[in-house]
Amino acid sequence: MEEALKLDKKYPETLKDEFNIPTFKSMGISSDNSPVTYLCGNSLGLMPRSTRDSIIAELDAWSNCAVESHFCHPKESEGKTPWVNIDLPILPLLAPIVGAQENEVAAMNSLTTNLNSLLVTFYKPTEKRFKILFEKGSFPSDYYAFYNQCKIHGISEPENVLIQVEPRKGETYIKTQDILHIIEENQDKLALVCLPGVQYYTGQYFDIGRITSFAHQFLGILVGWDLAHAVGNVPLQLHDWGVDFACWCSYKYLNSGPGAIGGLFVHSKHTTPDPTKEHLPRLAGWWGNDASKRFQMLENFEPIPGALGFRQSNPSVIDTVALKSSLEIFAKFDGISEVRKRSLLLTNYMVELLEASKYYKHPLKMEKLPHFFTLLTPTAKDEDHGAQLSLYFDSDTGEEGIMSKVFQYLHDHGVIGDARRPNVIRLAPAPLYNTFADVYNAVNALNQAMNKL
Repeated sequence: MEEALKLDKKYPETLKDEFNIPTFKSMGISSDNSPVTYLCGNSLGLMPRSTRDSIIAELDAWSNCAVESHFCHPKESEGKTPWVNIDLPILPLLAPIVGAQENEVAAMNSLTTNLNSLLVTFYKPTEKRFKILFEKGSFPSDYYAFYNQCKIHGISEPENVLIQVEPRKGETYIKTQDILHIIEENQDKLALVCLPGVQYYTGQYFDIGRITSFAHQFLGILVGWDLAHAVGNVPLQLHDWGVDFACWCSYKYLNSGPGAIGGLFVHSKHTTPDPTKEHLPRLAGWWGNDASKRFQMLENFEPIPGALGFRQSNPSVIDTVALKSSLEIFAKFDGISEVRKRSLLLTNYMVELLEASKYYKHPLKMEKLPHFFTLLTPTAKDEDHGAQLSLYFDSDTGEEGIMSKVFQYLHDHGVIGDARRPNVIRLAPAPLYNTFADVYNAVNALNQAMNKL
């Protein structure tokens, strides 16, 4: 612990006081009022203290002025936004986090809804070009979206259209060169490459720029990204990388609350108005229509240029102000680049402690251990991972249920991560509110749990 405290003194740039950190008592673990060690921001980020006041202000507006708050917020003089424009102040805060121009992003819907919406626009299979490349073991919702988009387009056997890239035998993460090889091998048949920025199970951070650039050299291949585990976690440059589209949720590293509003990115090359061309087909709705004509109720869709033209309905006011509360904390931290610097310090410190454990087994070592853990996450290079580390628990003697026992011990001792059954625990130090002492406490508790087996 001494080293952890020294590191906290050397790198004190945490904004943990901006967040509500659960306690042993509030989580029902014990009567202790001290805070737990929360390393689950990859699943649900903690609640900013400012969120409650932001939401209450909108509830008060609803209570006191009802429908008139759409156009005249009772606290507009205090900086509150009329509901008709509630999502617009989000854009200058969100754009730098994903490396986009303001007109390329929108806060709307939820992750899979946005993915399906974008697939309607960007997946246009033809007789020659119809395949979709994504990763084996993707988050199931993505698989369902790809599979059913094929069905919608009349493809009777989507299994023959969906190409899944996977780790090599005996390895835990996907090599970039294997992705590039499959793209080149299928260059004449691929319609779409759609991968995660950070893989939800392993924590691998993909080389978004390189993969996007490589795929685009083959005319006709579009590239999209599911950034659920990347946004607010790692720096992104979606515009400069030439990404065609992307989508994300905001309840993980963006700390916007359970089921929070999602977001999407559409590159300006696809939406810059051109009087000689029709606008991109999409799932259209009145909130994506020209704002100056929206309430004229005309039967003529004129999309707002940019990502806002992909909105369908007016966004939830409560969800939107919750997102804004968190994004303002990112701005206070001086942006995602500074967040990433601290993130690497925390996660690499955790790697150091984990690899020093007597229960850690390097994948290349052959010694037999009654129970052990290894890392699925690539950690040798910073550019290959974000905040999350995925620990795989196993036994060389056939013992079962190791992960469940360790996970329960961690929880009972106030270390909050998440489990992916049957064998994986994910831990993610969040740079906005976690400390080096948190990291030490987590690894120390893990070692104690293994001692008890």
